[in-house]
This record gives sequence, C-alpha cells and structure tokens, in this order.
Amino acid sequence: MSTAERTARRVAEEFTALYGTAPEGVWAAPGRVNLIGEYTDFNEGFVLPLALPHTTVAAVARRDDGLLRLHSADRPGGVTVLETAALAPGDGHGWAAYPAGVVWALREAGHPVGGADVHLASTVPTGAGLSSSAALEVVTALALDELYGLGLARPELARLAQRAENAFVGVPCGVMDQMASACAAEGHALFLDTRDLAYRQVPFDLDALGLRLLVVDTRVQHVLGDGAYAERRAGCEAGARALGVRALRDVPHEQLPTALGRLTDEKVRRYVRHVVSDHARVLRVVERLDAGDVRAVGPLLTEGHTSLRDDLRVSCAELDLAVEAALAAGALGARMTGGGFGGSAVVLAEASGPHGADEVAAAVGKAFARAGAGAPGIFEAVPSAGARRL
Repeated sequence: MSTAERTARRVAEEFTALYGTAPEGVWAAPGRVNLIGEYTDFNEGFVLPLALPHTTVAAVARRDDGLLRLHSADRPGGVTVLETAALAPGDGHGWAAYPAGVVWALREAGHPVGGADVHLASTVPTGAGLSSSAALEVVTALALDELYGLGLARPELARLAQRAENAFVGVPCGVMDQMASACAAEGHALFLDTRDLAYRQVPFDLDALGLRLLVVDTRVQHVLGDGAYAERRAGCEAGARALGVRALRDVPHEQLPTALGRLTDEKVRRYVRHVVSDHARVLRVVERLDAGDVRAVGPLLTEGHTSLRDDLRVSCAELDLAVEAALAAGALGARMTGGGFGGSAVVLAEASGPHGADEVAAAVGKAFARAGAGAPGIFEAVPSAGARRL
C-alpha cells in the first residue's frame, strides 16, 4: 500500500469514528513553493510555482440539512458546525473560515452546494509561506465539485478558492497559490500567466540533472492579514495608476528606467522596480529551464532575493541568514519565497559533492545555531502532483 493509500484510509477511518458514517470520498491538495515570481500574481504577471509532496487531505460526505460540519485533526477543539445559508464574510471561525469560505464562494457563484461533513488532516507546514491555506481551500473545492457534480474546470476551482480567501477570510492574495495546488503536475513547475490563467507545465526533473531544491522553513510565523501584504498590493496598484497601465505586468522591463522616472513616491518606486524586474526574471528562468540549463537559474534566484529584501522589503533576518549561509556553503542560488516577513527560503544546490545539498543544509543549520535562532526545518522540494481524489 502506498503512502497516499495509507493516508486516505487513515483519514477515512477518522471521519467514520468522528461522524458515525463513512465518507463518500477522500481528496488531497498540495502546498506549493514558488521558484520565482513573487508579488507578481496580483499584478497580473507570470509566476513559476511547483507543488510539494506535502498535502491537506479531506474526507467528505454530503448532508441534506444545510449544515457544514468541519473538523481538523491538526487543530485543537471539536467540530465546528455552521449553517451554509448563513455564511457571511467577516464572521471569524478561525481556521474553519477557509473551507467555509469555499462553500460560501461556490454558493455565491450560483452552484447548488448544500451541507457537508468534512474531516481534514495536513502535512503542509502552517505559517511557512508554503500555501497551507490554499491547500485547504482547494481540497474543499475539489471534493464539493465532485460530490455535487458541478463539473468545474481546475482554473475555475482555483478562482473560487481565491475568492474565498480574498472576500470571506479577508486576505488579498493573488491566484498563484490556488492554481499551483489545483493544477501542478509531478516533475514539473507551473508556468502560469495570472492574467488569463493560461499555464504550461515546464519540465523540472532535478534528480536527473544531479540537483536538489531545498526548502528552509525558518519557523518564523508570518501573518499576511496584518496589513503589510495589503499595503504592498495597494502600492503596486498606485504605481500602475500613475503609469497609466492596467497592471504592472504591462510595464516592459526595458522601459523600467523611464517608468521609475515618472514616479514621485519613493516607496511606490521600489515596489514597481521589484515587480517589473521579477516578472522579467520569471521569463528568464523559464527560458533556461526550456534549454535544460537549470544551473543557470541559481543566480536569478539570488537576484530575486536581493530585490525582495531591498525593494519590496518583505524579508527578515532569518530569511536573509538562510540565503547568505546557503550561498556561502556553495549553493547555486537561494531566495526567500512566499509573502515574506518569515516563512521559507528555497535553495538550489548540487545533489552531492563538496557543495552538495546535505553540506549546504548543515551549513544553514549551523548558521542559525551561531545566531541563536531556532533550528530551521529543511526538506527537499520534490515537484509533485496537484489536487486529486485519493
């Protein structure tokens, strides 16, 4: 029996013990790590995430009384019971707001979704910038789509999951996280145009090339709903208005110096410089992946971190330490990933040798110990499959 099969059986058994009846199915949706393209998604630009092997698993059954019952094996407390007809944005509910928001978004869009019993278990680290919230939303959306026969395409599922987080939970995220969780393919990175949700699977077989991609979870918690993310989004939108474009995606990289010269607000100027340059970095990384020159991606990752640190100013001491220690140990490239203010960094390294991934990981751990910081969590990012029924 595979790991996925064992997980599905365990979660189904927990569901049965909790609700007194068997679930109608078990689904999984992964977390994601973003290789390059940060804060470009809500600017209608390109991004390049990949799904992680870490998933949120949901056992689900329909109800005909309009009740939504939610339980998580990973959260303290009992079953949260809500009325689907009474769901409204801003009502709180803690972690349960994410799946509840999906039910609300589906119903608001006119889809005939009634009640449900849901039991969840997750291996996606929370607060690590690896999209645990998107995995929770997407697995709920996929289960309800199949159980209620909605026939929604994956991009539409992702859009509805994003709406749940934006309008119901109150976090103004872009659509990258939900698209990566819903649409990623094993052994590939997802080259996504967030304007129209067109995407292409780009081969990313690091093992065949003698490379590894590490995730360094600093274990520093970030909270995107506290206003920092929203402030940067507002600054990007202000920059687009000042430049007379629909979104910063429409500012050509070669015209960036001219565009910056038209902006008077120093903060907005920094935000625009990051977004336009990171958008160009996504395209350069995809070119190198298509050409099979994956090692050449490393310097672009490091360049992206510098931009996030200095222009967008969303890094933190622990993220900078992870990147600096990895590079000093011989990594090919490294950068923070996700919304920032904590969370994780990605590190591209040789699989073996004097500057191999194990040596790089050990060096990062030692650097954190010397700095008196808590030990980071370090694991390999293996490009994995998107949301699916188990």
